[in-house]
Amino acid sequence: MTDTLLGLSGSLRKGATNTKLIHEAARLFEGAVLTMANLNIPLYDGDEEAAHGLPTTVDTLVAQIRNADGVLISTPEYNSAITGVLKNALDWISRSSEMPWLNKPVAVMSAAAGRAGGVRAQTMLRSCMVPFRVRIATGPEVAIADSGNAFDETGQFVSDRNVIALTSLMQALRADIDLTKGD
Repeated sequence: MTDTLLGLSGSLRKGATNTKLIHEAARLFEGAVLTMANLNIPLYDGDEEAAHGLPTTVDTLVAQIRNADGVLISTPEYNSAITGVLKNALDWISRSSEMPWLNKPVAVMSAAAGRAGGVRAQTMLRSCMVPFRVRIATGPEVAIADSGNAFDETGQFVSDRNVIALTSLMQALRADIDLTKGD
């Protein structure tokens, strides 16, 4: 049976290297169907939620998380943190009564222009995921530095070192997915 992966990119920008990283991760995972989540959702507003409930885009996102076998989250690093786009999505998801993240296998990664590749954003992202009680794949930390030069024109890595690290992380994610399917 084919595994289903959901990608959450912390960047809305067309051609974002974090979106490229998610696509490269899905390719290296091999045999999975990838769906990219739409994180272009309204800013969280408790008054709006009280008056209208969750936006349709958030309901869709919650259902996508619930139905995915695994989730790939990649974020750039903005001011030593995750992006507002990603944090806003996590805040909205937390308002759902469904708890779609519970025991969900998740792989965390980052791509950034700087030389650290977004490792501080990954640390913050891992902290943000704790309340959701996800199963974060253990493996090498994949933080792509100088990300604008890390991919070729087809969106694949130019460095074998990055391929090896991301393949290892995808193997860890696959193992977590297999464990949760056995539950």
